[in-house]
Amino acid sequence: MTLDIPRIEQLLQDGVRDRVYPGAVWAVGNTSGTTASGAVGLLDPARPDEPMRLDTVFDIASLTKIVAVWAVIGTLVEEGKLQLHTPLGTFWPEVTGHPLAQVTTHDLLTHTAGLPLRANLKNLYGTDPQDIRDGVLHETLHREPSQAVEYTDRAALILGYLAEYLAGQPLDHLAATRIWGPLGMTETRFGPLPAATIARCAPTELDEETGTHLKGTAHDFSARLLGGTCGIAGTFSTLADLGPFLRHMLAPAQLAFGPGWIAESLRIRTGELTPPRGLFWHPASGTGLGEDVWVHYGFTGTGMWISPKQQRWAALLTNKLYFTRDREPLTGIRNSFRCTTFP
Repeated sequence: MTLDIPRIEQLLQDGVRDRVYPGAVWAVGNTSGTTASGAVGLLDPARPDEPMRLDTVFDIASLTKIVAVWAVIGTLVEEGKLQLHTPLGTFWPEVTGHPLAQVTTHDLLTHTAGLPLRANLKNLYGTDPQDIRDGVLHETLHREPSQAVEYTDRAALILGYLAEYLAGQPLDHLAATRIWGPLGMTETRFGPLPAATIARCAPTELDEETGTHLKGTAHDFSARLLGGTCGIAGTFSTLADLGPFLRHMLAPAQLAFGPGWIAESLRIRTGELTPPRGLFWHPASGTGLGEDVWVHYGFTGTGMWISPKQQRWAALLTNKLYFTRDREPLTGIRNSFRCTTFP
């Protein structure tokens, strides 16, 4: 396939013109690495002389669920420390005797656990991290498991807690030592970012308390509440780091999670329920199952696509949250970007 780079560049430039985001970076690649990439727009509209760059650091928001939680859980499954269909209450003392006991890891990864649909952590449990953990793990279910597909941040938060319990280490350490370090993702980390890195970090939403846009501190309130590290969000990364992660998914080496976990995740695991889901990944909008294109998004304006069948991956990173929380303008650009990169 010949990639239509001018079409991609024009699409993304139009997004800058229409104030969908200040700027964007993108890349497409295969098992050999990145085959094309680019950057458009500005890093920060308040600094009109500073363009968006390929090495810009982004708050990748819910892509944390993939590059940290899903990946770490995969290593635990492949090590035999976790079985997807075993009820959590049979091996995790923190949830034994509570509603979450009947839920399985598979339920959490497919968003079919029946969890409450909003995190709402501070209002429900306060600000103490242990009180929040206890509250989340002991909360009443919204509905019985396996009855409906309902996306909720709580699934990843609970899986992060589960990984910490099984491995006896905090999630940021698990992600760094099991995934990011082995894959050479040297600039991927949970925030807050060190001062030296903040200068090339894309700003996100306006912080009403300070009157400035968040930069180097996670936009997600739950992540900030929990000190920057949690399963929901909080990770910062670059295009150069996400490429090796996605390339590993197409041609896994003995470095992190393996081919079995990838294959199990990138297939429909929700039966007749809709919308269809794999394990945290889901089929890209507008594609059929035969096309084998999977995606995950982040609320700040980020997205990653992967297709084992086409042996191709793509990433699009924006800071659309600088302007608006409205999802619709970026949705159209994402779908057009996918159509161009996975025709």
